[in-house]
Amino acid sequence: MKKKITIIGAGGNMGQWFTKYFLANKFEVIVYDPENQIIDESTIKSKSLIGSVLNVDYVMLCAPIRKTPEIIRLVSKEMKKGTYLIDISSQKSKTVSALSKTPSKINPICIHPMFGPGIKDISGQNIISIPIKDAKNELHVAKSLFPSARFVTIDAIEHDKKIAIILGLTHLINLIFANLLSKDEKISLTYKMSGTTFKIQKILCESIMNESPELIETIITNPEIKKISEEFWKDLGRIITYIQEGKTDDIINYIESCKKRLEQNVDFNKSYSKLLSMINLIEQNK
Repeated sequence: MKKKITIIGAGGNMGQWFTKYFLANKFEVIVYDPENQIIDESTIKSKSLIGSVLNVDYVMLCAPIRKTPEIIRLVSKEMKKGTYLIDISSQKSKTVSALSKTPSKINPICIHPMFGPGIKDISGQNIISIPIKDAKNELHVAKSLFPSARFVTIDAIEHDKKIAIILGLTHLINLIFANLLSKDEKISLTYKMSGTTFKIQKILCESIMNESPELIETIITNPEIKKISEEFWKDLGRIITYIQEGKTDDIINYIESCKKRLEQNVDFNKSYSKLLSMINLIEQNK
């Protein structure tokens, strides 16, 4: 007998990805999304939120994060005993609070898949697991659903701090970079003149801008990013001051100090080789 899973928010990019994933893994998939059209005919479409969760083994939340805590509150009361409620949001402070208050009859699973909907294979991809009530069992269930992924377990507070750097800072920097590029009146010339570093940065920037504005907004409004962005702004101001005042030695010291700290965990030569390999691969596939 097939296991049943409901995907709430199945019309979004990640919702579509997980729908295909579970269909490929022989699940019966029920889908619900009042905001986006669901085209896949292999699924069972539910007309109501509560109706979609009544008789399934798993419920996965792929809805916008601002709605997730309220959805958790609503559906957790209606799910049958022994089932699993899975949150995949990129911010955990509010969703963890909501999951921790769910009835004892259901099992909350709090994960953050560290990949986007463009991947074809989940093998080796990172998934972060955040304990809610029973860390060991929750991790076991998550691994059973995604056996080829790599798991990292961390608490909600530390998760949001790390994600502020991993996603928040990168998205913020690339959003501003994209905005500056969009104002370049001779952008085609800029592209023709570009070298290795710019090409990689441009691809990263464009890939991030391919995400929905709602997702980008969610990522850069992580409360923890305030501290990171303040540090970034402070350092940016310091370097600009050095430049304006012609303090060459201070700029070099800043760079050398940064490199010294980084090289404890980084092989710069290997990183540069990877960069060149990426560019060569991109050029070959044009």
